[in-house]
Amino acid sequence: MSELLQLVKQASQEQFEASKPVAVMFGKVVSVDPLKIQLDQKIPLTESFLVLTKAVVDYSTDMTVDHITETHTHSHSYIDDSSTRTTEPHTHSHQYKGKKKFTIHHKLNMDDHVILLRVQGGQKYIVLDVVGGGEV
Repeated sequence: MSELLQLVKQASQEQFEASKPVAVMFGKVVSVDPLKIQLDQKIPLTESFLVLTKAVVDYSTDMTVDHITETHTHSHSYIDDSSTRTTEPHTHSHQYKGKKKFTIHHKLNMDDHVILLRVQGGQKYIVLDVVGGGEV
């Protein structure tokens, strides 16, 4: 009977753990390649347990720009008849316009402190963002 009671207790405990709602947690990046995040004193979470949001990865995005560059004064050197010549200094700016691709550098770094959501059941953790200002 004791074994049966123990099995029932264990099943009950596992069911309770699996039914835990989403929880906010904090962690620290202890490795970036491969990615590992430490929660408290527990074993670090590896990438297979992590869901990374756009806020914590590098990605490219298209943006539309329409502005004029800063005014700049300079001269040019060129070779003419085997001698190097320099143009008179001139001042100009350029129009910078159109749809451009930019890379956003948000990849996690060593020692970053992060905010995570533990998904119900505790099998996956969503890495929401880096904590501004360091340690929590």
